[in-house]
Amino acid sequence: MKVVIQRSGEASVTVGGKVTGAIDSGYVLLVGITHSDTEEDVRYVANKVANLRLFEDDEGKMNLSILEAGGAILSVSQFTLYADTTRGRRPGFSEAARPEQAQPIYERFNEELRGLGLRVETGVFGAMMDVSLTNDGPVTVILESKK
Repeated sequence: MKVVIQRSGEASVTVGGKVTGAIDSGYVLLVGITHSDTEEDVRYVANKVANLRLFEDDEGKMNLSILEAGGAILSVSQFTLYADTTRGRRPGFSEAARPEQAQPIYERFNEELRGLGLRVETGVFGAMMDVSLTNDGPVTVILESKK
């Protein structure tokens, strides 16, 4: 799994003119799934997302997790995170899991986050989405379950 975390103020995702998910503050997650991702990857990344200290404490240091800061998550599936741009000018996506494999893993990831006590809003898997956010900081971190 590969997840881009963007600490955000207001954020929303719109599909076909309808808002499908929105948060006031927290994280926007762009979530990519590859062929070899397992339940272990889901648990590892969900725990990292929930417990990374990316919010400032009273002294202005990044010492608070999203759980401690009381933020929410806007989770957006993003197969393009597995783009291969090494050849030519058109990216290849062979490392991204096929939708029938990726969707259950993506949904399981969101369930795992909810099980950790987080409010999770989402886009629509596989749809063309408009994502809007106010990047807070800006703070952007990339997580990968495998190195």
